[in-house]
Amino acid sequence: MDFFDVVTTQRAMRRLKPDPIPDAVLRQIMDAAICAPSGGNRQGWRFVVVRDPARRARLGELYREGWGELAKLPYYAGAATEPAGSPARKMVDSAAHLAEHMGEAPVIIVPCIELDPGIKPTVITGSSIYPAVQNIMLAARALGIGSCLTTIHRYREPQVKQLLGIPAEVETVALIPLGYPLGKFGRPPRRPVAEVAFADGWGRAFGA
Repeated sequence: MDFFDVVTTQRAMRRLKPDPIPDAVLRQIMDAAICAPSGGNRQGWRFVVVRDPARRARLGELYREGWGELAKLPYYAGAATEPAGSPARKMVDSAAHLAEHMGEAPVIIVPCIELDPGIKPTVITGSSIYPAVQNIMLAARALGIGSCLTTIHRYREPQVKQLLGIPAEVETVALIPLGYPLGKFGRPPRRPVAEVAFADGWGRAFGA
């Protein structure tokens, strides 16, 4: 696919088929992941690719519990009361569907990052892992596979680590379900560039 077709049509796909993903396709996706940049080129990333049915099912249970907590927060609770078909309601309904069916995704990737002893994770930590996360999702899109980025598993991170044997000094930074989508790819609704990009200083309209 053309690069810009991939970038502009890669969107959160939360409704996925249970059909298996071929090993060769998964290898392509993971090879794209490790070509991403990382701080100091340290490549401290690690990826747990979960295909075992029992472990996927347990991840689904833990994820559902986490969603139950997140759904109580004002933003999500409010969105759930919006009229059916509204953007906010569609988003929360889609997220709730994923929470009910996470364990059915044929593959769940858990990106992780190793931290130096005594270092606490910060927003900057993501600079060494999220480019690889995006590469996973873009590569999946190019191959016709749906994905989405979520961190709701962090509500149950100790249990997730125990399930997957992840060491204490390693942070899990995302959960990415992969599967052939039930819906269609397409450009997601986004605010226009003119509203979010500034020229040479905050608040100065950007024009190309």
